[in-house]
Amino acid sequence: MRRKIVAGNWKMNMNLQDGVALAKELNETLKVEKLRCGVVICTPFIHLASIASFLDQEIIELGAENCADKESGAYTGEVSAEMVRSTGAHYVIIGHSERREYYHETPEILKEKVRLALKQDLKVIFCIGESLAEREAGRQNEVVKAELEGSVFDLTAEDFAKIIIAYEPIWAIGTGKTATADQAQEIHAYIRSTIADRYGKKVAEETTILYGGSCKAGNAPELFGKPDIDGGLIGGASLKVADFKGIIDAWK
Repeated sequence: MRRKIVAGNWKMNMNLQDGVALAKELNETLKVEKLRCGVVICTPFIHLASIASFLDQEIIELGAENCADKESGAYTGEVSAEMVRSTGAHYVIIGHSERREYYHETPEILKEKVRLALKQDLKVIFCIGESLAEREAGRQNEVVKAELEGSVFDLTAEDFAKIIIAYEPIWAIGTGKTATADQAQEIHAYIRSTIADRYGKKVAEETTILYGGSCKAGNAPELFGKPDIDGGLIGGASLKVADFKGIIDAWK
């Protein structure tokens, strides 16, 4: 049975004090719950070590939103996968559409980030997804397949097993638009079939695939009810405990 996960992506929000307060509130809220899914919070780099010092990672696991494509050296302002791991984090988001678009991260850069993250025993949440223009042109399958082939399909089956895929329709991030549950299921099923073509059915069936496009408490039950949707990568709704918990509760 593949793992169900709700992961929060805080993005560039909250100063250190507010981030620590949010993580503490979430920790206190969820530790009295019987959770039916894994929970991960991916925070800005400056939050990681402070939050790791008190977070009960049996309940909520900790991740970073990015890491460098270099191991170490004279790269001012960069944060390596080793640095991320040394804070106590266990996950890292790689390939988010905002990183691809605003910071021009290419498949080759992302491939190197994935390699370095896995070398540090980090679990990778690897993001793929199409733009509105690509969706309207009916190219969504072509786009997600190319993104997989460009950055993660060179991995061994053993290493690929450490990858969580997050499908994020770029046209539904922060826009209030959401793919219908049927649209999301259709492309999740395609992604799983593409993984099966590369690694075999067993690996595909064990790969967790998250939905990452404006998922909230109201639509999470329908989305999570689909057979190939294994949870969500949550943006804005992860910044308030009640909103985030509402999505986690969809697994009940």
